[in-house]
Amino acid sequence: MQVPLLDLRDQYAPLRDEIMKEIAEICDSQRFILGDKVVKLEKELSEYCGVPHTCGVTSGSDALLIALMVENIGAGDEVITSPFTFFATAGAIARTGATPVFVDIDAKTYNIDPEKIEAAVTSKTRAIIPVHLFGQCCDMDKINAIARKHNLIVIEDAAQSIGAEYKGRSAGSMSDYGCFSFFPSKNLGCFGDGGAVSTNTAERFELLKIFRNHGQGSTYIHKYVGGNFRLDALQAGILSIKLRELNKWHDGRARNAAIYRELFAASGITGVTLPEVADYTTRHIYNQFSIRISGGRRDAVRKFLTENNVGCNVYYPLCLHLQDCFAYLGGKAGDCPVSEAISQEILALPIYPELKKEQLEYVVATIEKALKQA
Repeated sequence: MQVPLLDLRDQYAPLRDEIMKEIAEICDSQRFILGDKVVKLEKELSEYCGVPHTCGVTSGSDALLIALMVENIGAGDEVITSPFTFFATAGAIARTGATPVFVDIDAKTYNIDPEKIEAAVTSKTRAIIPVHLFGQCCDMDKINAIARKHNLIVIEDAAQSIGAEYKGRSAGSMSDYGCFSFFPSKNLGCFGDGGAVSTNTAERFELLKIFRNHGQGSTYIHKYVGGNFRLDALQAGILSIKLRELNKWHDGRARNAAIYRELFAASGITGVTLPEVADYTTRHIYNQFSIRISGGRRDAVRKFLTENNVGCNVYYPLCLHLQDCFAYLGGKAGDCPVSEAISQEILALPIYPELKKEQLEYVVATIEKALKQA
């Protein structure tokens, strides 16, 4: 049996005709950058996420960068974030000239531990970027309370979590900014790179639109140094179509997560920790279903799964504070012990909504065989 980590072909097939019609319409118009298609998507995303304003941009990475730029965060500033996430989060901070400050994660949710944030705040701290990892929101009430106390900006990295809910509130709607990625492998993915930034004020929204277009408020008149962060109309058109299906796809992932839990419980497998859903989580969208395998057996299990046609991957094998590019920060092993331990045990399994139950059964049965041999 074949069980790929992700296969988007079944998602695409029923939408193909509508998507191709949309692409043809945009090609006929010859209007490819920003325009009506992007404005339409921005309004749809605002409604979906429950936010006043959303600005379409080139990628999730640029969404983080532009939010920092609008707040004039740069050299001499510090930004607190997680060491256990995709590189773009800390990379955006470093690109502004600011200093990433890594705070360890909670062992149950894999998200930044709010109980450890305040100790990292200094006179140089300007912002906190909590990452809603794998489709589950951070504990935003606690994070926002710390931010208010110290007058800090909060930028939610919701790249993996559009539609996830914390106490009934959507990811990206609970702070100053929310940053989204539409990379093809995300729950809502386009046909290339794309992203968006949500914000809670009209003033910030206007600045985001200016900064995404080289800082020009009117043609060739530049008040700021911005960047080329403009979303393509083609991507916006495709995303508008796919957004209508997103809740159904979220439900499919949640259904598969529930089946996994039933199968693991019935199997009697030991030494495997399944993803935990926090009490405050009202919707986990399962961008990833990441288990932990104890006893130093993760890599052996991963190899066995791959050899038996089960897709899997490690998100993330090396914490950000230990990456070579951040050696100048002086991070060392032991600084973030929870993140470091989890990075040696984590393994993502196939979870996309089109999977059949027999495929999930095969995944769990293969893991059971792998553990017996490890």
